[in-house]
Amino acid sequence: MSISDDLIIIADSFNLDLSTPTNQVPTRYSDNPNNINLVINLILLQSGSSELNNHTIHPEWCLMSDHALLTISIPIVEEFVNSSKQSIVKNSEEEAVFIKDITNSFKELNTSNPLDSN
Repeated sequence: MSISDDLIIIADSFNLDLSTPTNQVPTRYSDNPNNINLVINLILLQSGSSELNNHTIHPEWCLMSDHALLTISIPIVEEFVNSSKQSIVKNSEEEAVFIKDITNSFKELNTSNPLDSN
């Protein structure tokens, strides 16, 4: 299994897909003519997203780097989120029980394989 296979497996475990560039140009521009521009820059995006499915490579924005900038436009929709605030009285019995419950929940987390979603 290659490193690229591992990358795809990890990306898939986080529900990510490899983004497709809108323009097929190199992402690296070496100052040394003996070096070939084979370095690949990648963007991983949410799987199945119609809004986030490709990125643009900007070779004209290299500035001091030998790598082209990659950008993606993320649409932001104004949305009202109904929320409420609840609080627990500081130093109360209710706070002590809450902290104990949270602490026990963290202790019970299985961290043996962080890529395992089960």
